Amino acid sequence: MSAKLETEAAAAADETSRQFVTFRMGKEIFAVPLVEVQEIIRLSDIVEVPLSARHLKGLANLRGVVLPVVSLARLFGIAETEADDATRVVVMKAGTPIGFIVDRIERVVAADPREVESLAGIRSTVDAEMLQGVVKRADGLVMIIDTARLLKGDDGARAERHVRSSGLASAERGETAETSDEIRLVSFEVDGQEYALPIESVEEIVQLPERVNEIPNAPQHLVGVINLRNRMLPLVSLRSLFSLPARPADLVSRVVVVSRKADGASVGLVTDTVKEVVRAPKSAIDAMPRMIASRVGQKQVESICRLDGGKRLISIMAPEQFFLNDKIGEALDAAGAEEERDVANVSAKGGDSADDEEQFVIFTLADEEYGVPIEAVQEIVRVPEQITRVPKTPDFVEGVINLRGAVMPIIDQRRRFALPETAHNDRQRIVVFLVNGVRTGFIVDSVSEVLKVARSQIADAPELAADREGAVSRVANLVQAKRLILMLDAQRLLSESEIASLKRAA
Repeated sequence: MSAKLETEAAAAADETSRQFVTFRMGKEIFAVPLVEVQEIIRLSDIVEVPLSARHLKGLANLRGVVLPVVSLARLFGIAETEADDATRVVVMKAGTPIGFIVDRIERVVAADPREVESLAGIRSTVDAEMLQGVVKRADGLVMIIDTARLLKGDDGARAERHVRSSGLASAERGETAETSDEIRLVSFEVDGQEYALPIESVEEIVQLPERVNEIPNAPQHLVGVINLRNRMLPLVSLRSLFSLPARPADLVSRVVVVSRKADGASVGLVTDTVKEVVRAPKSAIDAMPRMIASRVGQKQVESICRLDGGKRLISIMAPEQFFLNDKIGEALDAAGAEEERDVANVSAKGGDSADDEEQFVIFTLADEEYGVPIEAVQEIVRVPEQITRVPKTPDFVEGVINLRGAVMPIIDQRRRFALPETAHNDRQRIVVFLVNGVRTGFIVDSVSEVLKVARSQIADAPELAADREGAVSRVANLVQAKRLILMLDAQRLLSESEIASLKRAA
């Protein structure tokens, strides 16, 4: 291999090594290198193995191969949660594949090696023995797993040895044609339809920001540009591209960042929500019929993937097609110039430290803005049509709902704060907290954004501004934006007696 090819191969390898699949376990977010992930699957039936390692949940059938399935929660000493629709198994490449159960897949992200910090001084609820370091992201700390230790540690090795010694892996030799006959896809939804991109073309997946800078005289589907970590990213609305009805962005809206291999240029595709990483045999991929392709326009959808016996159809998009539009080319040129100026400005100023900022979920109540630390929010869901009333509970308790098999009490936060009541509407959301061990949902008027605030802009709430329970603990004063945001302590939203009452209701 020539010196030039060696350099290019090394650069490509370095780029791939900086891509991670992130997932959630309890309140924590973990990551594993994308190149070491074979696939991500739903949790299937598991056969328990008597007298096996405590972390081994059992064995599953993965297309004829016996897959050891390990509880990552047990491995890291995290309380296990009941499996639900979001539960996934991350299958790692390790001779005989090994699967690790995770609560929920988050996204694919890119991280420069310089972003990875040591674990020293990082407060965490997990055992750090199998971690390499942490990366700070908008939704909290992402802990990088040491996959070598994870796969070769006592429990992973024991699970692998059990499969090999039992003779159950005999089908493995016939299934090792892994890469040439299969394709990995990042799937996402647009207007209820499932689409996907080859995983190697996906640079990362980020939340759609509230503010998007428009491009003059651009086609309708080119919605504008955003600043993504000191670089300008053109955004393409897939809904507009496919002539579908517009939909307001919400907390599940995502931007899939597609990278062009030739020059590293990137375009963001605005989707309704990102689903998962799937692995499909190439035999399940069919070319897009010409009649349908002509309606899509510019051949953005190039093929169809058939899964689950044809019951699940995924439209596979051609990433290179998004770089052919002249306006996108102009936006990319402008983005390159803007990026160079931003880098120069940051270098001149010395940059801002992430340690001097905090991340908050901002919501509204009666036209006032409130904030809660992002790490305190378990999830945000829509208000269901049916909320079951519970007798003999405080008047601010709206009732209980069934959230993925678990009964959760719902608080009307307007009533809790003695604010004027309002009728339920589509903008309202339920913000879910774990308040002193009780998973509780609070109805708010709307959730507006995830906001990064400098600590210098946050002060303790004045004594007269604090409520009787001390829930309003701090105030963010954003002078330039002319915004005062009341910061809440989620653990003080309910008193001990109220929590006891909710436990009885649940």
